[in-house]
Amino acid sequence: MIDFLNTPYFGLIVSILSFEVGLYLYRKTKISLFNPLLISIALIIWLLSTFNINIKYYNQGGDLLSFFLGPATVILAVPLYKQFELLKSNLLPILVGIIVGCLSGIISVFFLSKLFGLNSQIGTSLIPKSVTTPIGIEISKQIGGIPSITVAVIIATGIFGAVIGPFICHLFRVRDEVAVGIAIGTAAHAIGTTRAMELGETEGAMSSLAIGVAGLITVIIAPILFALLN
Repeated sequence: MIDFLNTPYFGLIVSILSFEVGLYLYRKTKISLFNPLLISIALIIWLLSTFNINIKYYNQGGDLLSFFLGPATVILAVPLYKQFELLKSNLLPILVGIIVGCLSGIISVFFLSKLFGLNSQIGTSLIPKSVTTPIGIEISKQIGGIPSITVAVIIATGIFGAVIGPFICHLFRVRDEVAVGIAIGTAAHAIGTTRAMELGETEGAMSSLAIGVAGLITVIIAPILFALLN
């Protein structure tokens, strides 16, 4: 048994099977709270803790999946290509919306961390919460955060955004497809984009655009804002 645990196959098989369970539950219930990623995370934590399996065994396969995270994001450019004319006709409001979203996200995290008296390093780790994991890790390192905390917060932000994003847009009567996609993509990165794609092709395309642009903007402004606010 130890020989099997000490191979990349263990982490890969556990990750794929747990995600498939989450995907099955979501498709059957159509409840946003049963996000496949959230279910798979819960199942993996339960498995490792219940059977007292060292995390290093799981990471051998989990790290392989993480390696493909960046390249997999590129496929999100496909729906964007299909909506290229719509992008050109709405370029200015799209860029303004993403920039404002990035600024408000960073500034709100900073002041809320101060308000609730969070440790400065933990507060710093929360700043890149709305960008994809590879970008968030590098930003966290650059500004003195803890990358492991940043990864956890990025995942939580994506799941939370995917669950409540469409509800918030409906609550405030945001019905424009471009606006909905940009809002979800800017706030909830790739996980939110998977939900946006379920809403429609335009929402998914705009959300995938927001991921890349928001990541680029955050890389530029996060260190500057962090220095100014401190």
